[in-house]
Amino acid sequence: EVQLMESGGGLVQPGGSLRLSCVASGFTFSMNYMTWVRQVPGKGLEWVSDINRSGTTTSYAASVKGRFTISRDNPKSTLYLQMNSLKPEDTGVYYCAKGPVSSPNTDTYSRGQGTQVTVSS
Repeated sequence: EVQLMESGGGLVQPGGSLRLSCVASGFTFSMNYMTWVRQVPGKGLEWVSDINRSGTTTSYAASVKGRFTISRDNPKSTLYLQMNSLKPEDTGVYYCAKGPVSSPNTDTYSRGQGTQVTVSS
């Protein structure tokens, strides 16, 4: 059974930083692309970033590029999202997902329970 457990969310002031983690189990982590998506209040799921199996290729949504960094530790089966220069519009629930996700609202994929990120002064 695929299990994904996110952590690291919280309340942070604009301009602050957070590091999200996602511990995976139930599948061969190192053999899978991994993705971060987020649920912004009042909107659908939004693709944020993904990373290839070896961690050598990453992609980012335009809204987070230059501020967020995705990475992975395959021996630890853990995915990370370093978020810097946070903005109020980054507020939402962040989910890690197994595999590449093109359309987070319509694709079928496994994701965790999410971790809440709130950016507010």
